[in-house]
Order: sequence, then C-alpha cells, then structure tokens
Amino acid sequence: MIPSPGFSSEPTWRPRPEAHDDDAPRHVGGGPRLLKTQECVRPAGRGRGRGGRAPPRRGSPVGCQGPTGHRAASVGALPRGLRCCPSRRHLCTPQAESWLHKQAQKEGWSRAAKLHGRKTKEGLIGLLQDGNATVLVEVNCETDFVSRNLKFQQLVQQVALGTLLHCQNLKDQLSTYSKGFLNSSELSELPAGPEKEGCLKDQLALAIGKLGENMTLKRAAWVKVPAGFYVGSYVHGAMHSSSLHNLELGKYGALVVCETSERKASLEDLGRRLGQHVVGMAPLSVGSLDDEPGGEAETKMLSQPYLLDPSITLGQYVQPQGVSVVDFVRFECGEGEEAAETE
Repeated sequence: MIPSPGFSSEPTWRPRPEAHDDDAPRHVGGGPRLLKTQECVRPAGRGRGRGGRAPPRRGSPVGCQGPTGHRAASVGALPRGLRCCPSRRHLCTPQAESWLHKQAQKEGWSRAAKLHGRKTKEGLIGLLQDGNATVLVEVNCETDFVSRNLKFQQLVQQVALGTLLHCQNLKDQLSTYSKGFLNSSELSELPAGPEKEGCLKDQLALAIGKLGENMTLKRAAWVKVPAGFYVGSYVHGAMHSSSLHNLELGKYGALVVCETSERKASLEDLGRRLGQHVVGMAPLSVGSLDDEPGGEAETKMLSQPYLLDPSITLGQYVQPQGVSVVDFVRFECGEGEEAAETE
C-alpha cells in the first residue's frame, strides 16, 4: 500500500548538522534516539491544530488554569497583591480569606438592603444555658425551608452565644435573680464573639447573602440566678445537632425561674414540666397560691389547670415539690408579626 503524499506513517527526522561521534548519545537498546536539538515533525491534519498543539475545547476558557483545567473566575477580581501564581496561591491564604470575607459581607449588606421590608414570619427560637445564666433568642426568616438550613441554625447559635456573653459580662452582685430583654436594635449591636469579627448585624448580613432571604434578629431574653434559685427550661419540638453543641432549637421556648431551699435531682424534670405548661397554656402572670382556681381562660399561671393533669391547678402541683415559681419568660416564633398583620 502506497501512502498518500499528504501523510507519512513514520515521523521525519531532522538531525543536527555536523554531528560528531563524540556528540552521539549513549543509550541501551536499538533504534535511533533524539538529541536535545533534534526535532520530531509530526504530520499535520490528524486531530491537531496549527503547530502540533491540540485546539482548545469548545466552551473552555483559555488562560490561567488551575490543576483541574478550569480558570479561576475570581482571579481578575482579586486585588493586585493577591494575584499570585497558582502553584504559590497558598502563600496568599490569610490575605485572600480576609478579602473574600469583606466581599461576602459587602454583598450580604447589598442583598439585605434589597430584601428589607419583606415579611419574616418563620424562624427559630434558640435556648442556651451555661452555669447560672440562661438565654432565649428569636431569629426570623421568610420560609420554614430556610429555618431548617444549617447556616441559619448557626446564625441562631451565634446570636445565642453573643447574648450569653453579654449576660455573663454584667457585673451584678446577685442576691436574687435578674432578668433582662434585648430588642432587635440592641441585639444587632452586640459583639459577635471572640472568634468572629464585628457585631451580630454583620453575621446577619453574611447569612442573608448566603441564603438569599430577608432575616431579622427579633429579640432576646436572659436570666441569671444565684444559689437558691433554679431556671427550668423547655423548647417545643426541640432540634439538636452535634455541630450546635448545647443549643436547643424550636418554634416555642420558655424559661421558668424557681426558688428552692435545696438542690434536688428532680429539679431538672420539674423545670421541664413547668416550661411545658408555660408553652402550652401561655399565662400572662405568675399569680399566687391563694388565688381561686380558674378555667382554661385563666391567665394567672398558678391558677391555671395543670397542662399534664387538668384535674388540679399548677399551684397544687408545685406546692408539694418544695419550690416556688417566681417568674417566667415565653417566646413564640413569629407572634409579633401575626399581631402586626391583625392590626
């Protein structure tokens, strides 16, 4: 078979001119070996572009490419000091991380401004306890879908930690319990914590930028107790995650402050049951053990029918336990938004 004139099945060798025997390479095995100055001319027209190089694949970018063959889209947007060789990109990591964080925060604030005013009726209640301090926070979003997202839950955790640090930093000489509330603007200005930069409102902007929904830091409550007091707590439909440590999340939450002469092992279970009653019966005040028993419309806590045994009042349930209920806090997710819509 005679090969066509335009194609040769064997490469054409172009030897270096005036090569001497002393310059010949020494190798083992038969067949010619290329010298450094020799060139193999591959015939054109067999799946190669001009100059023997493969043409770029359609749709693939041409330019600086990473190890996977894709061009980094953000390289051109990086500041001049951060545009380094891909093989040395790890040397710029601290600067790049700082720049990316600022860019994400800037984009988050921009998106937050666009989404401002959209209703945030969903969200989560977060409960966090540490030592003698307990906090309850509410963070809202637009949809229940986002409230189940881990990034949103981490935002609730950050808000709870910021509130807890604020509570612990208050230098109070406690002879009795202390309770405080933070509204949305006060909550937004709290420091984000030792491991985060800026305030809680900066963390809120980052979360809005990542999840694309309007969110609000609604409110927070904190309670600190000295010896002789105990804080019972309950979160309805509590969700736990290993990455969120001791944080409890749900749609309803309650704290109940009890005074007791001695610390009992059953206090934790008692506190949980009192919290369940507050969530389910929604009292408006504590009341007194001397008050007359009321019906389901009763708003005084101790006069209400006990949630788990309506045949007795809550006061009749608590009295034999050796504790006195002195105060409580109840949060229901989105309750302020519903009231505003009704008005």
